[in-house]
Amino acid sequence: MNNEPWQVHRIARECFGYESLRPGQEAAIQFILDGYDTLAVMPTGSGKSAIYQIAAALMADPTVIISPLLALQRDQVEAIAQQEVGTAVVLNSTINDTQKQEAFAALKQDDLAFLFLAPEQFNNPETLESLQAAKPSLLVVDEAHCISEWGHDFRPDYLRLGCIIEALSHPRILALTATAAPLIRDEIVERLGMRDPRVVVQGFDRPNIWLGVERFEDDAEKQDILLQRVSKLEKPGIIYVATRKRAEELTEALSNKGINAMFYHAGMKAKDRDEVFSAFMNDEAEVLVATTAFGMGVDKSNIRFVLHYDISDSVDSYYQEIGRAGRDSKLAKAILFYNPEDLKIRRFFASGGQVDTEQVERVAEVIQKEDEPIAPTDLREKTDLSKSKLATALTHLSEVGVVERLPTGEVTLSPEPPDITEAASAAVRSQEIRQQFERSRLEMMRGYAEVRNCRREYLLNYFGESLDEPCGFCDNCCYGLSEERDEGRQPFPLNSRVVHTSWGEGLVMRYEGDKMVILFDRVGYKTLAVELVLERGLLNQIV
Repeated sequence: MNNEPWQVHRIARECFGYESLRPGQEAAIQFILDGYDTLAVMPTGSGKSAIYQIAAALMADPTVIISPLLALQRDQVEAIAQQEVGTAVVLNSTINDTQKQEAFAALKQDDLAFLFLAPEQFNNPETLESLQAAKPSLLVVDEAHCISEWGHDFRPDYLRLGCIIEALSHPRILALTATAAPLIRDEIVERLGMRDPRVVVQGFDRPNIWLGVERFEDDAEKQDILLQRVSKLEKPGIIYVATRKRAEELTEALSNKGINAMFYHAGMKAKDRDEVFSAFMNDEAEVLVATTAFGMGVDKSNIRFVLHYDISDSVDSYYQEIGRAGRDSKLAKAILFYNPEDLKIRRFFASGGQVDTEQVERVAEVIQKEDEPIAPTDLREKTDLSKSKLATALTHLSEVGVVERLPTGEVTLSPEPPDITEAASAAVRSQEIRQQFERSRLEMMRGYAEVRNCRREYLLNYFGESLDEPCGFCDNCCYGLSEERDEGRQPFPLNSRVVHTSWGEGLVMRYEGDKMVILFDRVGYKTLAVELVLERGLLNQIV
């Protein structure tokens, strides 16, 4: 295998039509070819899929791509077919047994270059056995933030990927995500068991998206103003809402104004969702009113606005959602319609799926009595817990060493588990810490809604990036509210590590006037007065 950069550029040019590669793409490809596990954090539309496709063209054995989205898997297979860089197939719930066996046979005969599948496919032992025999060169984890409980789109099925990687004798790993704050990056690396990883973080700034917030104290007024704004804005666009009911009500209100709007949420039948998705993607609908069920993997270049009727649960979620606008690099708008009362909805949602000590013990005791590993579906029946509560209990029991997850998705008791009662209490304490962290993330989202200086700077600081000067392309900059920086009131550099006597270690995220924001490893985001920090010596820099 030739790892020379000229080879990479030749493949990019001849097979993919790239005149040049973006810095993040080139660096990630080279790290993979040099044998490193790699985490690439790159904005939506920056060509993350080209990283593994170009690298795979210079590697001998097949590449396996784990993705949670069936539509995205299908799109990638079609794109690879057009580029003629090797045979690609999907292995998911939409194909029949005959097609599945054909895929396994092609894999066995070295006739496949790319295999796309969702983590649930490992419920079938034949999937893992076939991959073990094929010895893939590269395993790609797309939407890697799904493995992080701190992330905005956590999916329990992703938690098994660490043991799957080990069962495959740890091929090279490429983890891809569009948004991941520093803490989430660390968790992705840890949960995937990445070895000596190289982390490529491409700039988060989307300078063509105008950022704004409109504040309301009355919900009726908020809806009226939103309808007025949508009537005047260039379309197509997306409006995000917190609930299914609101999606349907707001769609009706827009339709009554003569706007061609459709709604999309997880309560719809799959066939109806697919029809709405296709209509919006094909410009047959001007506006899509959606819950967060719509978005991941959406590849539509001409979205002119993303409005949020309800506040997002975190800056991570918000930035990923507004990143769907303006992917053609033309002007787009992202506006949050903010009523402080909406924070109550998010706090309510954040409290869902929580478990108490008795429930955690119940799960552990059932697993303890089993002679063989048990599937989560069987465990639900025996514990009488909801899917979300069971997922929460299993995650925390795994963290404290009571249970182990198998590549098939089954769980079993650890060889030397700690005392179950003590472990259950520790698991609940861990849950409380995460709840506190979730509350702090919501506070950061509230901070974005209420910030009085450059909003773009606020967002970039959250993801560990700085901005040399106010952007001039958000409402606060346009209204002259962005303040000049006072460098004298920044006692610790951005992204430096500090330690607090009570809260432990943390990362300096941003300064805002006379305040500073620290992301603490254990308790989440805290906003502190700089003067108080200096007077009382609350923080010390870690060198």
